[in-house]
Amino acid sequence: MRTTTSLGIIVSAVLLALLPSVATPATAAPDPLTTLAGRLAAVTTAKQMNYYPATSGWTRMWTNFDATQIDADFAKARSLGADSVRAIVFPSVFGYPAPKPEYTTKLAQFVSLAAAHNLTVKITLFDWWGTYADVAGSSAWATAIVAPYRYDRRIISIGVQNEMDPNNAAAIAWARKIIPAVRGAAPAIPLTISVNGQAGAAGLARLKSQLAGTPLDYYDFHFYSSSEQALATIQQAQAAVAPAPLVIGETGVSSLTSTEGEQAAYLARVFQAADRAGLDSVAPWTLTDFAAGAIPDSGVAQVPAQYRFGLFRLDGSAKPAAAVVKAAWTGTAYPANLLDLGFENAAGQTPWRAYLPELGVASKTQAVARTGKWSVALTNTGKTAAGSPSYCVAPIVPVVAGQRWTAEVWARGNAATGATQIALSWFDANGKWLGGASSAALANGTTAWTRLTAAATAPAGTASVQVHLKSGGNTGTVWFDDVAMSVA
Repeated sequence: MRTTTSLGIIVSAVLLALLPSVATPATAAPDPLTTLAGRLAAVTTAKQMNYYPATSGWTRMWTNFDATQIDADFAKARSLGADSVRAIVFPSVFGYPAPKPEYTTKLAQFVSLAAAHNLTVKITLFDWWGTYADVAGSSAWATAIVAPYRYDRRIISIGVQNEMDPNNAAAIAWARKIIPAVRGAAPAIPLTISVNGQAGAAGLARLKSQLAGTPLDYYDFHFYSSSEQALATIQQAQAAVAPAPLVIGETGVSSLTSTEGEQAAYLARVFQAADRAGLDSVAPWTLTDFAAGAIPDSGVAQVPAQYRFGLFRLDGSAKPAAAVVKAAWTGTAYPANLLDLGFENAAGQTPWRAYLPELGVASKTQAVARTGKWSVALTNTGKTAAGSPSYCVAPIVPVVAGQRWTAEVWARGNAATGATQIALSWFDANGKWLGGASSAALANGTTAWTRLTAAATAPAGTASVQVHLKSGGNTGTVWFDDVAMSVA
C-alpha cells in the first residue's frame, strides 16, 4: 500500500506539473485570454495585421516557410502598433484529412514567432476549400489543427473559413456541422466566418440567419467598397449581425489601381469611419507588396492589382499608408500632408484624381505657386452637359446629413474664360449624386490669387462629399493652391 500510495502521489505531481498554471481566486484574477469572453473582448479591439511574406504568398508561405523573414516582418508589424496577426492555413498544403507534422510544426513556429513580438494569432482554417461533402474529414482535420491550442492564450480567435459564399447551400450545411466540431476542440476560442467583400451587409445577414442554430461568436467583414461611403457601409454591416460583434477583418486598396496617396487616404477613411461607428478592430490587407511569382497559380495570381496592396514596398520602404495605420493604431495624428492640400506631395503620393479627364486634366506645376513650390493648373478645358473637368478629393472624416461643410481654395487666372470654381458634391450610401454647391466664379481674364469658398449643409441621405476644383470652357489657364476644408 505504501508503494502504491507513493506512486500515486508521484503520478499526481507529474500530471499537475504538466497542466497549465491556473491562478486561484485567492492569488490572482483569471487570465482574460483563457476565457471565451476575455478573448472576444480582445478580438473586438485587436490591431490585427493580415500577413504573407512578400516572396511567398498564400500556400507558399507554408511550402517555402522562412522563419527569419517572418520574424523580421512581425517586428515591422509591431512597429506600426499591431498586437495581433493572422495565419491562414490550407488543407491542400497541410495534409488532409490528417495534417502532416511538418506543417503543424510550421504553424506552431509561426505562433511562437508572433508571441515573441507580443502578437496574438488568429488562425483561419479552410482557405481555398470547397469539398463541403466531406464533413467527417473536415471535422477531423479542423480538430487536429485546433486541438493543440485549446488552452493557448496566444490564439485570439479561429476563422472557420475564409470568405464563404453565403448563397452556397452546401457550404452552409457544411458549416453547421464544422462549427460544433471546432467549438468542441477549442471551446474558449471565439469562432467566426467571413464573407467576401462583394457579399456586403446582405451577405453577412444571410450568413447569420442560416447559421442561427450554430451561431458564431463574432462576424468578420471584409471591406473593399468605396472608402468615401465607409461609415454608411460599416453601419449596414453592424445592423446585419447585431447584437453580435463585428470586426473589419480585411480592408485596403491596391496602389496599382489607385495612387499610393489614395491608398493612404482610403485606409484613413476606413479607420475614421470605423471609429465613428464604434468598431474598434480594423485589419489592413496586407503588410507588404508581393513579388512576381509570390502568389501561387490561381485566379488571384492573374490579377496584377493583388500584388500591390502592401503597406510596404518590395524594397522594404514604407508607403504613405503605413504612417496612416501607425497613427490609427497608436492614437496619434494622421500625417499633415495626407490629403495633399497644398499639392506639395511627391508624384504618386496624392489622393487627388481627375474628373472628366477627356475635357481637361489638371497638372502639377512649379511655374506658379501661392505658397510652397507647387500648384495645379487647368488649361484649355472643355465643357459638356455632363459638367466641367476638375481635380477632386474626398475628406477622411466621415460625412453625414446635416453637417455644414466649407471648402476653400486660392485660384489665379491667365487669360481665363469660362467658369472656374470650387464645389462640393454630395453622394448617398450607394454613390448616387445628390447635388452640390459651388463658389462664385473666378473673374475672367488675368487675375491675382483670389480665394474661392463653397459652403453648404449635407442634404438628407448624404454619406460622402467630394471637393472639386473645376474649370470648364476655359481657353486660358487657371492655377489652384492651398485648399482648406472644414466641417461644423
